[in-house]
Amino acid sequence: MDPITQGVVGASLPSAISQKRTLGAAGLFGALAGMAPDLDSFIRSDTDPLMYLEFHRQFTHSLFFIPFGSLVCALLFYYLFSKRWKISFKLTYIFCFLGYATHGLLDACTSYGTQLLWPFSNERFAFNTISIVDPLFTLPLLALIIIGLKKNNTAFAKAALCWVLAYQGLGFYQHQRVAAAGEQLAEERGHNPIRLDVKPSFANLLLWKVIYEVEDGYYTDAVRAAPGSNGLTIYPGAFIPRLDVERDLPWLDKDSQQANDLERFYWFSRGYLSLDPNNPLRVIDMRYSLVPNEATGMWSIWLSPQANKTDHVTIKQDRDTSSSRREKFGRMLQNN
Repeated sequence: MDPITQGVVGASLPSAISQKRTLGAAGLFGALAGMAPDLDSFIRSDTDPLMYLEFHRQFTHSLFFIPFGSLVCALLFYYLFSKRWKISFKLTYIFCFLGYATHGLLDACTSYGTQLLWPFSNERFAFNTISIVDPLFTLPLLALIIIGLKKNNTAFAKAALCWVLAYQGLGFYQHQRVAAAGEQLAEERGHNPIRLDVKPSFANLLLWKVIYEVEDGYYTDAVRAAPGSNGLTIYPGAFIPRLDVERDLPWLDKDSQQANDLERFYWFSRGYLSLDPNNPLRVIDMRYSLVPNEATGMWSIWLSPQANKTDHVTIKQDRDTSSSRREKFGRMLQNN
């Protein structure tokens, strides 16, 4: 999730168990440790554009790395702050451990994918219960943490934790409702999905994207899940053919770097790849789009028949946030 959310969630847990004397340190160390795993964003390569996708949310986000990441944070914060504030290294480490531990788990609640079990597994866990940015989740947390620090009262941090659990519970409930609606929609079309995924659209738990896979491709739809038993509104999407390398990219050398990069992108996207119908060299991760019943893709890789055997693909951000897209998204969100 975004750094502010990671920081306030990281601050809430150590603040909730802190004494009043150390509440400021608990909030500060928890917030900084809660954001620390995203330092893996700096692992990049000018020559290998997919390195970032492989390493972001990898070892720094693993459950098994929490003790080591926490130790690095604790050593730094102890010499910068704790010695001056007369806070023991043990307590510094506890605050850092609790803050750091929240990061990977919170990221796994989004749809991007987090390698929680690295190095024993490279599976990308995505529970799909919250958008990667959600102000309704973050702003109350931020307010509670700030008020708690100003009043030097741990009750506000405990209330923040309750809000985290309640909101994630709501996300899980909405996920289950939308998944059931997606399964019913597939059944009405006469389909028996190979797999079905649902995920919240940008910054809310009301409008969701449904993707289900059939033998030759994917169907993508949007579901607005308002409160109440009759609160589901379906916005049908379209069928998107699955990428077939032999059919769609017959010129691609299987021993080339481009072919290897395509395999890496396949792993990252969990196989949800399609070829852009308007550009036969653009391969889309069709899980993401601003308008949830579309499959325009928010990032893609570009291949070239003229590339050398050792050349990498090009990766591009394709975030179409034009006014027409925003208006369409807004109409779905408001059920207009």
